[in-house]
Amino acid sequence: MIIARSTVRALREYGHEAELILTPQNRFSRVFQAYAANWLTDLREDGLGRPIDQVISFRYPSYAVYHPVHTNWLNHRFREYYDLWANWSATLSVPKKVKERIKRWVIHRLDNYLLKHRVTKIFAQSRTIQERLKKWGHISSEVLYPPPPQRSYRTEKYGDFILTVSRLDKLKRLDQLIYALARRGASAYQLKIIGDGPERTTLEHLVRELNLEERVFFSGWTDEASLLEAYAECRAVFFGPYQEDYGLVTIEAFASGKPVITCTDSGGPAELVSASGAGLVVPPDPDSIALSLEKIMSDASLAEKMGQQAIAYAAKINWEDTVKRLTLAG
Repeated sequence: MIIARSTVRALREYGHEAELILTPQNRFSRVFQAYAANWLTDLREDGLGRPIDQVISFRYPSYAVYHPVHTNWLNHRFREYYDLWANWSATLSVPKKVKERIKRWVIHRLDNYLLKHRVTKIFAQSRTIQERLKKWGHISSEVLYPPPPQRSYRTEKYGDFILTVSRLDKLKRLDQLIYALARRGASAYQLKIIGDGPERTTLEHLVRELNLEERVFFSGWTDEASLLEAYAECRAVFFGPYQEDYGLVTIEAFASGKPVITCTDSGGPAELVSASGAGLVVPPDPDSIALSLEKIMSDASLAEKMGQQAIAYAAKINWEDTVKRLTLAG
């Protein structure tokens, strides 16, 4: 949603009329109704009968809407039926797994048809997404990384804390980060966690269990000013989710002049850190994460050097060039 809103804003800033339309996106039990509703949505004209020049869709099943000039800037398909299938289906009973396997088979064929016949141009928001399109459907695409949302990013200092900004769920693997802090119990640095989600209670319990209450702080979701202040003052950002599609946290940290520590299997974040050199890419285990944190926290000049690389790289991923590519695709 953030990327969609930012795209609409950028299109307007560069001279286009643009509106955000939300189409149904139901989960599991009503997913086919959502596909049908999108399929029946004809966007050649607006509600006043004025012609619409182009449609830009983002994620499933919005790419089912009809327009003769339809660009899809793909974030992801229904991940439980694709890259998360093995882990997710392992939790199901045998009858449920059979039912979901049939639905998965149908969804794959629906998506392949829609992305090949209802969409005129596909951009993937990362190489990770591009590779998924090739693996499941042999679908061609171009990589187009989303720029950071339009905010007043700044760098104030390289402070004495690590920042993570994330929804608190299992795929974000913040438990590994907390275990990593326990590996260096004598160190003075702290961890600030901005975000909320179903794993918060579990993570808070883990913090107490490891006696890290003096070093780990949960702030929940904050307002934009507080978020930007945290980015501006932290030493570095940790963002090591499992196979993230893209992850705006990485590019927001870069725009704030901060290096990012991520993991080898983190998908989009690992792509950006590897390409820019603005951070560290490490194995997804507490010991490796702990060593990377110690490296950054023991050397402010290294963090600052990487931060300058981050700013330079983020400047290359800008809305002006992105709007040109998206609209020329039409």
